[in-house]
Amino acid sequence: MAELILFNKPFQVLSQFTDDRADGGDSPRATLADYLRIPSVYPAGRLDYDSEGLLLLTADGALQHRIASPALKMAKTYWVQVEGEVSDDALKKLSEGVTLKDGQTRPAKASRLQSPAIWQRVPPVRHRDTVPTSWLELTITEGRNRQVRRMTAAVGFPTLRLIRYRIGDWTLEGLKPGDYRTVAVNLPARPNTQSRPGRSGTGARARRTRKP
Repeated sequence: MAELILFNKPFQVLSQFTDDRADGGDSPRATLADYLRIPSVYPAGRLDYDSEGLLLLTADGALQHRIASPALKMAKTYWVQVEGEVSDDALKKLSEGVTLKDGQTRPAKASRLQSPAIWQRVPPVRHRDTVPTSWLELTITEGRNRQVRRMTAAVGFPTLRLIRYRIGDWTLEGLKPGDYRTVAVNLPARPNTQSRPGRSGTGARARRTRKP
């Protein structure tokens, strides 16, 4: 069994434990260290600074690889507030895959979503009386940089707010921003499994803040 932390990352929090930019004299940004005091855990994947929602963390390298590896195509579901009333044509294009600068996206699942009963963002999304907004649910099996935002922009509906609701079988249900819960995950036995996290082939180990 491996332990997995389900964390509801607030808006404008880095999905790492240190802020490299602060080394240059800039004001430090909020990081995972402001919310989590659990030693030796690392994010399994990323979530942008200006995005909210589910971030998974673990100390188990095999579990981290299973979640973060692009080759395993674990589905991720996002709730997306966009500028304008999303059209049928836009949903069709998102479902079939859209062309971005780094190539065609895989087919996705896209549907309209009633305004979800969720927390207020701080600061709130800018409101304009003359421009309506709408929500959609988008499920993808890739993890390109800022992919969801680029996809909605490519079909004419810029993203205003982005919340990751689900990764695989795990959701942020019942978690307020900044809260987390721990679950046990049963992993199949693997010979010669690399146990150190951060070696999934998806990038360097996420930085942590060392506590005294």
